[in-house]
Amino acid sequence: MSTPVIHDPMTLPSDDNVNAYTFCVELTGSQWFLQKGKMIAYYGQIEFNGIGHGRFERLIRKSFHSPLHASDWVVAEGSGKMLLADRAFDVNSFDLENGNLTVRSGNLLAYQPTLALKQSIVPGFVTLIGTGKFVAASNGPVVFMEPPLRVDPQALVGWADCPAPCHHYDHGYMSGVMGGLRSLTGIGGASGEEHQFEFVGAGTVLLQSTEVLMAEQPTGAVPQQAGVPGGSAGGAGQHGSAPRLPGQLGDLQRRFGL
Repeated sequence: MSTPVIHDPMTLPSDDNVNAYTFCVELTGSQWFLQKGKMIAYYGQIEFNGIGHGRFERLIRKSFHSPLHASDWVVAEGSGKMLLADRAFDVNSFDLENGNLTVRSGNLLAYQPTLALKQSIVPGFVTLIGTGKFVAASNGPVVFMEPPLRVDPQALVGWADCPAPCHHYDHGYMSGVMGGLRSLTGIGGASGEEHQFEFVGAGTVLLQSTEVLMAEQPTGAVPQQAGVPGGSAGGAGQHGSAPRLPGQLGDLQRRFGL
């Protein structure tokens, strides 16, 4: 049996992977944008504030332009090392140099404020523009491909420096029974063999090495399952449970499993 590696602030890397599933961000009196629920531990003095916090109005005006996703993000500020992970999915960092990259919103874990985040016109995706580093997760290692290319939508992580994709439907699917159902219901193909995203032009397409999307999971609430503090099988409202506090105090209750 191998001996586990035990880290401390000195042995943790700076802005690099600890392993395939964990990334370490070093803050030196600096700031990062962080998706809620992706920080698993930190050393040092780091504060986390919501996007609506007035002190960050200038920062938000410069680097965050997605009202649809504002409630899912916080600003991490201070000095220390912060560990990021997402349910044991592969985690990697990427660098943009005066570029633009569109990525599935649930896959983006964190980014530097030198980048600007905007809502993509493609539902479920956001776009990063500028120069800086960001951290993203994928269900399996990421594969980088060059257009022209057709991609199973479920395998798509994002695309950089190329036009947004269009839909492509297989001719046999279009002309068959399923095509008739699609024309009546408007529902697209059920698999990548029937329906793809088509990319053309110069750029790079990022694919995860599986057709299974990363499962979405609400953040901020204690899972109702055995072994989780405050999450026993009886769930909320269980006999003898503490009364819920209002507003942000209630959020603290849930965070600490009370």
